[in-house]
Amino acid sequence: MSRAACYGKSMARIVADANQKGGVGKTTTAINLAASIASRGYRVLLLDFDPQGNASAGLGIDRRSRNVSTYDVLIGEAPMRDAIVPTPVPRLHIAASTMDLSGLELELGATKDRAFRLRDAIAALNTNATPESDYTYVLIDCPPSLNLLTVNAMAASDAILVPLHCEFFALEGFSQLLQTVEQLRTPPHPNLSIPPPLPHLFSPRPTLFTHS
Repeated sequence: MSRAACYGKSMARIVADANQKGGVGKTTTAINLAASIASRGYRVLLLDFDPQGNASAGLGIDRRSRNVSTYDVLIGEAPMRDAIVPTPVPRLHIAASTMDLSGLELELGATKDRAFRLRDAIAALNTNATPESDYTYVLIDCPPSLNLLTVNAMAASDAILVPLHCEFFALEGFSQLLQTVEQLRTPPHPNLSIPPPLPHLFSPRPTLFTHS
């Protein structure tokens, strides 16, 4: 299936920011990357897929004002357009999250299309897009786990950006992420790409010692 057929007329670049390990700068990367792209004149949509809602809070979206969230979109109670709100950054919009997302996997259960809810929501968003409401980039801030939310984000994306803590154990988690990506590369998403990871928290100090 061609990308145009899957996502409608819009050719927005969709990137998931994912890592099952927490504390690696994933949300900080998503916010700063989205703001940087918007500052260059592009319209950017940031999707908060973490139940903790740190990306939403980081962009000043008060929890009490999140009347429609990404949770409502994924369970089919609201279209994506209803969950989108502007941020203080010009040309940067966000679909905020709530703690309700934490129970999504149990709610959807064995629903046949449960891994493609986000893909379909973005396709519907693009169907009625105008030059004033279309987006050049869609960034997805995933939770720190390889759960249904992350799989939805990957299934809807063109590429997976992986902020990686510069330590040995982080590489183990990265290999698990690669395995998940390989599973998603089978039809209907064979062109999903994963560029080299984005290194974070690098320290030049030696951490391995030997005894003479």
